[in-house]
Amino acid sequence: MSKFKQILQAEAEDLLRIFYEFRNLDSTPEQRLDAISRELKTRVAQIVTAVGFNPVTAHLPEILPLLGFANLEELHARRNDIFTGDIYKYLSLENVLTIYDLVKQHPEYLQVMRYLLKRRLANIERQIEATVNSLIIEKYKAEMRAIYNDGIADIEFAEERLNTKDSGFRALLNEVCIIIESKLIPAGDIFFRDSILPQEKHKILSKGLMPRDLIQTRLDDAAVSQEERKILYDYLKQNRA
Repeated sequence: MSKFKQILQAEAEDLLRIFYEFRNLDSTPEQRLDAISRELKTRVAQIVTAVGFNPVTAHLPEILPLLGFANLEELHARRNDIFTGDIYKYLSLENVLTIYDLVKQHPEYLQVMRYLLKRRLANIERQIEATVNSLIIEKYKAEMRAIYNDGIADIEFAEERLNTKDSGFRALLNEVCIIIESKLIPAGDIFFRDSILPQEKHKILSKGLMPRDLIQTRLDDAAVSQEERKILYDYLKQNRA
């Protein structure tokens, strides 16, 4: 087990044991994390987020000065800044997925995570737009699948993503299909929305997620764009009953 995972999942007694050995470090509060990081061979960002997301930390005020923090609020503020701002540099994709796996079991932390997600994803998407880095894109896709499949995303989150018009990122992720497969919102509900791009609807069709009669109903709507109309018509033609 990695040191990050060990800290994140540790029970109170074990968490104290990990850091209590550093109680006599000859360093200022500002230097303590760097010194502990070197000793544990674990990045500062990993230590802060692992301790910060571990639910037992809230009941261990004695651990905070060992890490150089004055109070829990200070730890959580640093944790939040790291989690929302780091893009697979100091926190690996595996670290992030391990955090999701833990917080889904703790409602109070799940609520915090849903708040932090918007900032984190916005930062990742800005980075992708600026660099078009294929490694970041693949990690982003894996993270988004986990967000839906692990129950981190709720209906409000999904609705906000779906209501974004001309969302290239949503199409890049094949997000509408992920939402449907996670059973957050039914396929029929999503399929009839004008905010969903024609190519996204093509992916819904290609996965066989829509019955023929509903496809025909959508095709009969005079307000449907020519691009979408062609996709629907071609699908029905190629998949005759």
